Amino acid sequence: MKVLVLGATGYIGSAVVSKLTLAGHDVVPLVKNAAAPHPDTPVRVGNLADPASLRTAVTDDVDAVVNLATPTGDEAVDTAALEALLGPLRGTGRAFVYTSGVWVLGATSGATLTEDADTNPIAIVGYRPLIEQRVLAAAEDDVRAVVIRPGIVYGRDGGIPGLMTGWAREHGSGRYVGPVTTRWPMVHIDDLADLYVLALTKGQSGDLLHGVAWESVPAAAIAAAADIAAGGIGRAEPWPRTEAAEMLGEPFAEALALDQVVSGRRAVEELGWRPSRPDVLAELAGADRG
Repeated sequence: MKVLVLGATGYIGSAVVSKLTLAGHDVVPLVKNAAAPHPDTPVRVGNLADPASLRTAVTDDVDAVVNLATPTGDEAVDTAALEALLGPLRGTGRAFVYTSGVWVLGATSGATLTEDADTNPIAIVGYRPLIEQRVLAAAEDDVRAVVIRPGIVYGRDGGIPGLMTGWAREHGSGRYVGPVTTRWPMVHIDDLADLYVLALTKGQSGDLLHGVAWESVPAAAIAAAADIAAGGIGRAEPWPRTEAAEMLGEPFAEALALDQVVSGRRAVEELGWRPSRPDVLAELAGADRG
């Protein structure tokens, strides 16, 4: 398939582009600046703040659109961008894959939440469930619409665990926000990229999938492993939320303190997704050894 990819150069996007290319798909990145160098790679030019440019980018030869772009934070802008991307796809049976995230579920209060659970988004993703609903509703207009909610992504020295390694290096100890009981649903970036390929090739219209390989990993244990990755001995200390908010902003601090247990079984059972990479603790603890 010829796949138009928004956010192709980002942390997740670059991994997805690599997997799509290896699988034989023709990837066309959407870029903001046509003047920037793009050697040997055909691109389309567009911007989330310019709906007309997005509609123009989704030409008849595009078989699918994958949206991995970071939302603008403005509901009206993101809604207009979504409608611009979906417009040319309606009535064609072509695929649209939208990237959301498990933070839309809010705190899981000890339960293991599946895709059937109600949303209760925290501030940083406040309107994202409404965008999800718009995507999934496009299935009624003959768009093969799929929403993927990744867990906390790790691997390739990136994601939030990568940030935690930097904090440990800076402060001399791993740091975690919130209670020591806080847990995060996790996924390795390469396993997640595999899921995007499967969603494009096997996903059904209206699918909502959790990209989660590990339902719950203690954030304090991740902080300790990040300390090892930073050259420490595996120490982890609580980081008061007020202090974290001063450095990171309250919405992100709230997200770091969010306790969640989230299932990714649907993707395994329906698409044959088989996450196989090491868990985040093994990944970080082995980082100093290459």
